[in-house]
Amino acid sequence: MTDDIRIASGEGHAGHDSVASETDVASRKPEWAAVFALTLCVATLIASEFMPISLLTPIATDLHMTEGRAGQAIAVSGIFAVLTSLGISSATRGIDRRRVLLALTLVMLVSGLMVALAPNAAVFMAGRALVGVVIGGFWSMSAATVMRLLPEQDVSRAMGLLNGGNALATTVAAPLGSFLGQYVGWRGAFFAVVPLAALTLGWLFVSLPSMPSERVADGSVFRVLRRAQVPAGMLAVTLLFLGQFALFTYLRPFLETVTRVDVSTLSLLLLLMGIAGLVGTWLIGVLLRTQLHSLLVTMPLGMAAIAIALTMVGGSVVPVGVLLVGWGLIGTAAPVAWWTWLSRALPDDAEAGGGLMVAVIQLAIAGGATAGGVVFDRAGASATFLISAGILVLAGIAAFATRPVRVRRTGRDRISTNTHESLTLVTRSTT
Repeated sequence: MTDDIRIASGEGHAGHDSVASETDVASRKPEWAAVFALTLCVATLIASEFMPISLLTPIATDLHMTEGRAGQAIAVSGIFAVLTSLGISSATRGIDRRRVLLALTLVMLVSGLMVALAPNAAVFMAGRALVGVVIGGFWSMSAATVMRLLPEQDVSRAMGLLNGGNALATTVAAPLGSFLGQYVGWRGAFFAVVPLAALTLGWLFVSLPSMPSERVADGSVFRVLRRAQVPAGMLAVTLLFLGQFALFTYLRPFLETVTRVDVSTLSLLLLLMGIAGLVGTWLIGVLLRTQLHSLLVTMPLGMAAIAIALTMVGGSVVPVGVLLVGWGLIGTAAPVAWWTWLSRALPDDAEAGGGLMVAVIQLAIAGGATAGGVVFDRAGASATFLISAGILVLAGIAAFATRPVRVRRTGRDRISTNTHESLTLVTRSTT
């Protein structure tokens, strides 16, 4: 059966390597310790990426920058994450994946030191660029690495663990940064990443097995754009993150200058928003079973409505707090919906689609932080939030085009589909 599938797919020797690799993974003892270490690494990375959001004001003051330019620390890491996610596979071809992951973790530690000890804006931005390199590298390799550490039946559970670490870090990064910044300064807040990075490096060193580099898949990740729904979906994802981070990056300046809250209240509001985000990731898991397309359309529209409402009631703490809870509830859950869409839109090419999704998201984050900073410096918070709302409305419109078209299959179509699914199972381990 395997030989017939391999001949039909035209893989030849590559197909044989895939089967051998799959057998090797199935017989290996599950490496859960390494998965937990990767989860800690992901959580530390994402916390590092978003910590500047709650520390823009002191960073800008200390390094003699405008708040808009300080906000571009998010953009810098995003740009380098994009470049890394698109090129790391070819750049590290032939290198044991264990060595690559350890090197990325070491870079994370170095970047934390650079940011915390930065004497000027240039060194600060260079440290942020290194954070982006690590983010792009780890997320691009995460699925393939987990597939080599665990048997197939455990892969989905492990990927859920990684994404849980991501959601948790996204939740706590802003309030934790604000809290630490109040007592140990923004440099102390960033330095907190360094011991976590050192712990992660040691844990990965003792837990990661050797993982020789395998054959890099042929073709560019952009090939998935030829598939139905994918261009509209990628456009919608781009607009969603562009609009979200044009607003989210500048929440602290808005709360300080418009709502006029003190640091303690600011930390509380960000924490409530984060808790709402965790609730949102749980709720959406239930709703996605039957309401995927509706959620893809309505979530950005809901965020747009919240952005507009913030410009209208920004001077009142309680209404602002309620709106931020809504923003956290929707904004943290939205990426979960889009990763679910990807798995359904590209069931036979999800890894290529995932690589492109990482690049799209990071590019949108960078663009949103940059554009939001320019508008914030020139026209203030209200203009920034209204532009964010407009972009989010466009995201909802683009998401509407991702509705799947149901086609009645003939018996021959079903046979072809079953064969294709079998091919996917055989070739899955090559990546």
